[in-house]
Amino acid sequence: MVVHCCHCRDCQIQTGGAFAINALVETEYIRCESGDIEVTSMPSPSGRGHEIHRCASCLTAVWSDYGRRPFLRFLRVSTLDDAHSIVPDVHIFTRSKVPWVALPNGVPVFDVYYDVERLWRPESLARRAAMLVEAGASQ
Repeated sequence: MVVHCCHCRDCQIQTGGAFAINALVETEYIRCESGDIEVTSMPSPSGRGHEIHRCASCLTAVWSDYGRRPFLRFLRVSTLDDAHSIVPDVHIFTRSKVPWVALPNGVPVFDVYYDVERLWRPESLARRAAMLVEAGASQ
């Protein structure tokens, strides 16, 4: 639906890097093709919690569930076979961006977060609305 490049301190600490690139997708589209997944629960600044789903063998973070929303996953783009073909739609939490990372021109940048209704493409908003209705969830 959308690809975030998150520069928050939590993502920096959890990845050991300058940021994390996450593709927000419906949980129904994620399949583990081999091996087992191990879930690690983490606290989050929002207080809603954060679960990191890792390969049980190598412990690589493959996707996350931020806020305990079982219908939505934040897929770690760097774990995909063709990871470099996916570029961020938006840079978030740039208030904690490391100073040596230069952000590209033409990509929205936010100190913290953004208004989903104003940023997401219409087809992504439609997918989100359908997912929320199906899940009986609120925004």
